[in-house]
Amino acid sequence: MKEELMDILCCPLDKHDLDLEADEHEDGEIITGRLICTDCGETYPIEDGIPNLLPPDMRDEAAA
Repeated sequence: MKEELMDILCCPLDKHDLDLEADEHEDGEIITGRLICTDCGETYPIEDGIPNLLPPDMRDEAAA
């Protein structure tokens, strides 16, 4: 995920801004980390460079 995406991403639950916590970078992209809503505190994982912005209850269903 490119860090520039932070300008357009928002929390899918309440549309507030997201804070970025990056764990691993590669070639200027974020490979692993998390996005955290500044209002409700919900956390969205970034895995293999892809942010998972599904609401928490839908993440479990999508993995099944």
